[in-house]
Amino acid sequence: MKSKAVIFLLVLFVTAASLLMNGCRKTGLNITPIAFTVPSGFPQPQYNFGSNPLTEEGFQLGKKLFFDGRLSLDSAFPCSSCHQPVAAFTTFEHDRSHGYNHSHTLRNAPGLFNIAWLSEYNQDGSAKTLDEVYRGHITNAHEMAENVPEVLSRLTADAAYKQMFKAAFGDEKITEDRMYKALSQFVLSLVSADSKYDKVKRGEANFDAQEQQGYTVFQSKCAACHKEPMFTDYTYRNNGLAIDSSLNDHGRMRVTGNGNDDLKFRVPSLRNCDLTSYYGHDGRYSFFRIMIQHYRDGAIVKSPTLDPLLTNGLSINATEEDALVAFIRTLSDSTFLNNPRFRQ
Repeated sequence: MKSKAVIFLLVLFVTAASLLMNGCRKTGLNITPIAFTVPSGFPQPQYNFGSNPLTEEGFQLGKKLFFDGRLSLDSAFPCSSCHQPVAAFTTFEHDRSHGYNHSHTLRNAPGLFNIAWLSEYNQDGSAKTLDEVYRGHITNAHEMAENVPEVLSRLTADAAYKQMFKAAFGDEKITEDRMYKALSQFVLSLVSADSKYDKVKRGEANFDAQEQQGYTVFQSKCAACHKEPMFTDYTYRNNGLAIDSSLNDHGRMRVTGNGNDDLKFRVPSLRNCDLTSYYGHDGRYSFFRIMIQHYRDGAIVKSPTLDPLLTNGLSINATEEDALVAFIRTLSDSTFLNNPRFRQ
């Protein structure tokens, strides 16, 4: 696995460097390529970096855009207002994110990390590309509530942005495609792979007795859906949450129109779970311990699309629950959380 990752990294770096150098010869652009490193034990990413090679100039432009409120109608809601670094890039201690004119979004914002391994986006898979995600957030009346031409006009009027777009793309032209490419370069760089769990797997640390017990519980009762090392299998499942009648969110079925997808949402990653309160697709649970108790205390709602693995709930006693909580906390990545490169 390690050798495959190294080979992938070398091929990716050579390909990206070739593309960038060819572009440089045509434009005189002085850019700094960034190699995307696949962490030890991780699978190969799904994102095609050949279509958008990472550069330091593109990353810095994407970072500025990510934290800039001018992408929203009233300049109060940048991407970072819902995806906050302090909470592993989700909304800190809110059930659902807030948007323009005191609106609330439909769902709890997922943490933004390890996005390069996704092949579809949003909790229901409604977006096939990251461009669709950005456009959807910018134009959604309950989120940023703006239109793309107005955003581009606003950015074009800023001399600093003109220089940054020129540094990243060769000239000062500010386009929707370039804006999204830069945002992607920042977002795709948000890789979380240095938790205590990762250090244990690399032989750099050891679980204590309770964490090891929790890992055993996890492997026997949770790993079928929250598959290591990403701690999700990226499938869409109905985990038995009762529908909130005020939101009427039927999940994946909203996308496919197929009744077999009713109430199904993508399995979330458990990485950084201790940092990303609240929980559930609509943020109905304030602590992940309560989320665990949903599975063990008979709260699962039976329905035709309920995941078969949850038909009888999960048998977890109080001691096992405590141990499982201890293990999940080993998935918190303080290196990622405190990385100044990802902060404004």
